[in-house]
Amino acid sequence: MKTIPLKEYEFLHCKEGVGGKYISPTTFAQLEKFVLDNQDYAQYLKLTTKPQYGKVLQAQNYVGLIQTKDGTTIEILPKIGSKETLLKMLKTLKKSPFKSINTAHLKTRKMPLLEIFISMFLEELAKLIQRGIKSGYITKEENLKFLKGKLIMSQHIRRNFIHKERFYVEYQEWLSDRVENSLIKTTLNYLYKHSHSNTNQQRIREFLFVFDEVGMSRNIKSDFDKVHLDRQMRDYEQVLLWCRTFLLRNSFTPYRGSDVAFALLFDMNMLFESYVGAYLKRYMHRSVHLQHHRHYLAYTDDKYGKFKLRPDFVIDDGEIIADTKWKILSEQERNHGISQTDLYQLYAYGTKYEGCKKLFLIYPKNELEKLESYDFHRKPAKSLPLKILFFDLERDFSDEEFALHFK
Repeated sequence: MKTIPLKEYEFLHCKEGVGGKYISPTTFAQLEKFVLDNQDYAQYLKLTTKPQYGKVLQAQNYVGLIQTKDGTTIEILPKIGSKETLLKMLKTLKKSPFKSINTAHLKTRKMPLLEIFISMFLEELAKLIQRGIKSGYITKEENLKFLKGKLIMSQHIRRNFIHKERFYVEYQEWLSDRVENSLIKTTLNYLYKHSHSNTNQQRIREFLFVFDEVGMSRNIKSDFDKVHLDRQMRDYEQVLLWCRTFLLRNSFTPYRGSDVAFALLFDMNMLFESYVGAYLKRYMHRSVHLQHHRHYLAYTDDKYGKFKLRPDFVIDDGEIIADTKWKILSEQERNHGISQTDLYQLYAYGTKYEGCKKLFLIYPKNELEKLESYDFHRKPAKSLPLKILFFDLERDFSDEEFALHFK
């Protein structure tokens, strides 16, 4: 079982003896089928050709991991930064289990990404077990030799016409075999098959002993619908978020097909926006709205809005508007790689938000340190400045310097 690290836009091939990132033809075929099944859905990997290597699978702007059925794990990391950078960005995702992750004690540089995620889940589960797993009243129906609970007359007559000594009853028992614990046990069993870490497998075996009297989930999606996190069950929230991530596998980027054993993938555009947004909300000391959608680009004759505008960040009710772009700008590209489409988009925002005074385009910091600013002109002759900013992913999140650009 092996893990193959890959950066965004690097590629895999199955041609022996030519170097590069080689995978077996079997693994390549499984990944190729995965790509073809999802080509109309999302391009997690791009199937293309290269002269020296023949057919290749090239990573796109999705990061995370894909584990094939033969046990090979493809680990895709951002083109900028390290594994630690990715984990830092994941912490800012809403409605995800990553916000409470603590990697201080993990050797993240050497650990495969999947094992890191499994370790984080096990850490959360250890806290829950220490506080005590919850029991609850479980409704059961059985044909017993004694009367217990409520007699279900219709079933009793049908089943016990001959066996007069039996009673078909419905009753409740106070058990740990409740739906939340069942989902946790199912997750532990699932991860035991996918983990290649002796440490993680040993911890999973220990935890399975704790859930020995709990049954497995037979309908995962239906069981998640039955979960009710009231005040008594609040301790389960983070653990069950991890369970959703592993069992449903579609919390962030759904995928089709059964040719891979497991995939957990994240759109880098979404991650970069989430990370910068979390920073701005923390340090701007002004109102910051994410994914604002008050305005439309156009309206029909009956004033029905069409083509909703969604700026990434609207600050102070539209006085400042900013968008993030996960793109590496370079001196070698025309206009440094800034897309004309992106400028049109910002101009539309600045026009529709009449009180807008400043526009910002935010890119990840790489080789470029500074770019010229631009000016849009609106009628009457009002200047609308657009500034290009670079967000340093390696900077400590507690550094407030970047927020000063918006003063």
